Amino acid sequence: MKVQGVWLPIVTPFINDEVDYESYQKLIEYYLQKGIHGLIPLGTTGESPTVGEAEFEQIIDRTVAIVNKRVPVFAGVGGNCTHKTVQLVNKIEKYNIDGILSVCPYYNRPDQNGIYQHFLKIAESTDLSILIYNIPYRTGRNIENDTMHRLAGIQNIIGVKDSCGDFKQAIELLQHRPADFSILTGEDILFYSTLGLGGDGGILASAHLETGKFVSIFNLMQENNYQRALEIWREIADLIPLLFVEPNPAPLKYCLWNQGLIQSPETRLPITGISEGLKARLNGVIMVEND
Repeated sequence: MKVQGVWLPIVTPFINDEVDYESYQKLIEYYLQKGIHGLIPLGTTGESPTVGEAEFEQIIDRTVAIVNKRVPVFAGVGGNCTHKTVQLVNKIEKYNIDGILSVCPYYNRPDQNGIYQHFLKIAESTDLSILIYNIPYRTGRNIENDTMHRLAGIQNIIGVKDSCGDFKQAIELLQHRPADFSILTGEDILFYSTLGLGGDGGILASAHLETGKFVSIFNLMQENNYQRALEIWREIADLIPLLFVEPNPAPLKYCLWNQGLIQSPETRLPITGISEGLKARLNGVIMVEND
């Protein structure tokens, strides 16, 4: 399958330390109506490190049921123990998801061959499509472009969420892209630039807000209407850095709660609520969208 467009790494709403499935369904329906191209539950934005095993499976099950094949669903499934990651992937195959987003092994910092072997083992264990997530400032290890090219040769590894943090590396991957391999940015502020350089889209936490504009930018770029896309991009580009001034997804959850899309801005420790200062700044720029 071709992965492209605006994909949403959806937040996991909580209320009284329980998953708020009422708000979660409301969010999914809202973003499907806004025209997102794919949905990713249980990514970092979904606070996956704090989600329990039973919650993890229930969230996937609920997501697939609510979406009902209207867009592809890729679940965030990764780890730094290859064996455990394979076990988890095999466990969730029964939920009829379309694929997984799997992060580079973190903390134990494998070399490039270890990274390759990790993803090879995952790919060999499943028929699910796999997007690789390269985010070295979280994992402590960069997936180099040579390794990415090797991984792209594995049949069911179909693309990358590129948050490498090195624009030169990102440009080189786009210029010398593997065949039939989707490149989506995970650096929200690089969305327009990535599309202009031939990228396939973005997996964007900030697309929880101004979603229609993100989708319009992608559609306009597909039509080669770069100037109009740039005009819309300039309307939202200043908002993006504000959403990451304090740890994601706390600023997003505050905005979603402020807009009435979720019942609580609650996060789970070690993520805490945002400061009063950031609340004031966000209140100054976030408007409730009129549907």
